[in-house]
Amino acid sequence: MFRATAIRRQALNHLVPPKIATPKAVSSSETGARMEQVIDFYSKLPKGSAPNKAGGIKARYFEGENATGKPIVYTVFALFLLGYTIDYQMHLKHHKNNHH
Repeated sequence: MFRATAIRRQALNHLVPPKIATPKAVSSSETGARMEQVIDFYSKLPKGSAPNKAGGIKARYFEGENATGKPIVYTVFALFLLGYTIDYQMHLKHHKNNHH
């Protein structure tokens, strides 16, 4: 029992993240340089809310320059094909060779 627990603990040991904010890392002179890079990076990011992007099927096929009815036609065709396949498997294949 103890052996299995020790093995399990040892296997999970690598999942624990290392300590990032150690006293040495926080007080070192390299931290200032790293912090400058972080501040520089974040200062270049755009400010304000993100622009609204229309997405999805509606925006792709039914709005704008690319407006088309192809998805509706394909959906009707797919439903017809699915319905016929179900009818064939449930009923029509029994009529293939002999009529009842």
